[in-house]
Amino acid sequence: MQFSGPTFVLAIIALSTLGWMFTTWVRARHGYPVENEWTGTVHRTDPDAGRKIDLLVCENEKLMGRISRLEDRIAVLERIATDPATRTARDIDALR
Repeated sequence: MQFSGPTFVLAIIALSTLGWMFTTWVRARHGYPVENEWTGTVHRTDPDAGRKIDLLVCENEKLMGRISRLEDRIAVLERIATDPATRTARDIDALR
């Protein structure tokens, strides 16, 4: 292969173009901003992003409430399991 011929120059141009295309594809696929030579950086936009965030916040609040209720129940079960039997029996009689 001659390193001074036009084939070598065209091969370098083709490889650099394919490399640029591959890195741009990977960046776009994984949500990173894509660099544009003329206008700077192009960010990925999602028209439903605000709605999705609101739904996730609502779901997060619901799950946090459920977790706090489960923690309270586990605390009661731990107290029942670790308290002496006489105290548990006395507490049950007091509820009647």
